[in-house]
Amino acid sequence: MSQLCILFLILCINQIHSICGQECTSTQELQNSLRQAQKLLASHEASYLQGLRNLKRKISQLQNSTTRVTRPSDASCTKLEAPLNGRKFGKILLPGHEVHFLCDSGYELVGSETRQCKDSFTWSGQQPVCKEINECASSPCANGGSCTDEVNGFTCACARGWAGPTCQSPTPIFFATTTNISAATTGAAASTSFPLATLLPFVQPSKCSQVQGTTHCTCEAGYTISGRDTSTCTDIDECEVFHNGPAGRLCVHACINTPGGYRCSCPAGYDLSRDGRNCKDIDECTTRQHNCTRDRLCINTYGGFRCVKVECPRIRNATYGKISPTHCERNPCPVENKACAQAPNSISYHHMAVVSNLSAPRVLFRVSAVRMIGDTLRFAVLGSRGRGHFSIQRSDRQTGELLLLSPMKGPETVEVEVEMSELEKRVVIGRYITKITIFISQYEF
Repeated sequence: MSQLCILFLILCINQIHSICGQECTSTQELQNSLRQAQKLLASHEASYLQGLRNLKRKISQLQNSTTRVTRPSDASCTKLEAPLNGRKFGKILLPGHEVHFLCDSGYELVGSETRQCKDSFTWSGQQPVCKEINECASSPCANGGSCTDEVNGFTCACARGWAGPTCQSPTPIFFATTTNISAATTGAAASTSFPLATLLPFVQPSKCSQVQGTTHCTCEAGYTISGRDTSTCTDIDECEVFHNGPAGRLCVHACINTPGGYRCSCPAGYDLSRDGRNCKDIDECTTRQHNCTRDRLCINTYGGFRCVKVECPRIRNATYGKISPTHCERNPCPVENKACAQAPNSISYHHMAVVSNLSAPRVLFRVSAVRMIGDTLRFAVLGSRGRGHFSIQRSDRQTGELLLLSPMKGPETVEVEVEMSELEKRVVIGRYITKITIFISQYEF
């Protein structure tokens, strides 16, 4: 309100007081003065309100124009590529959305597992790479064997005299039997050939020579002298000799005895390794030897594969939407719906394959918070099915580790749920569920 208007109102009020102080002043004059003051106040009040509305409209226009300048409608973060030998999940490139990375079997992730599009249209974290796991780093081949690293495994080339997956088994020692003969044959060294007969593959004639009246008979590798009959060599059954010996087995799976040797075989879903003794899992998902439809994920397991369909949960008071093939997030809750706010903020699905009787204790899985809003994180294993085999422990303030407590024998499929709760002053402000499905092979390799 202008100073002139204020001055005019003061004069009107003084005039009214002056009129009220005169005994002969009429009531009509007093009412006229009051009406003039009310009109003046109403007029300036309307003008003042209109000015406020104009000011708000201009501020709003300035904010909109500023938003259009700083954040164009088509602006987004740059597209991220999947790492070599890995996969990327998440297609939305707007601020607040995340992209997740996962490496193929036999590779480990180096870099950020999750990256978020920031308000500045840049990505958090570092672009990850999938590095092949070097199984030879721990020198698994014993007794002078040389290790060859392979994807998701290794093979050992054993030194002479040793065999087994890690060169832990000594090979059979082939021996010769000497037999004394009549003194009539003494003299210069002579050679004797035994007549060859048609014999079975597992029986061969020995090779004998005479030196100073003594006959020395030897057998080919893989054969031994048959008792007192020095002329016959019998095949050594390496599979039987090394079946349950303290040094281990020749073959990781099945051993087949052959004339003068042996060969190893593998079950369906495996290939024989280059060392001829180990079995290497066939990755049907990578080599596209599976029959999974496009709406299902192919999960490689030891000796096979599984076709998995991931669907977001149906909860009465909340709805979920997929942001990646294995990650569901809760849609915004109405303000008045308290039951929705108590439902999990997100549910992630993970699948992993392990061999039977995997040694324990060992860490199987890690759950970590990308960013924290509250002041505390709490981790727990949900349900009772996995409590005998699993536990949860912390590795740092933002990471929980799923711990395998005892070996599990396959074939079996085990599901375990890990809950990460975020608290602020001991009040839960967010819940995040990770559902882990573990496919246990029937084999220990």
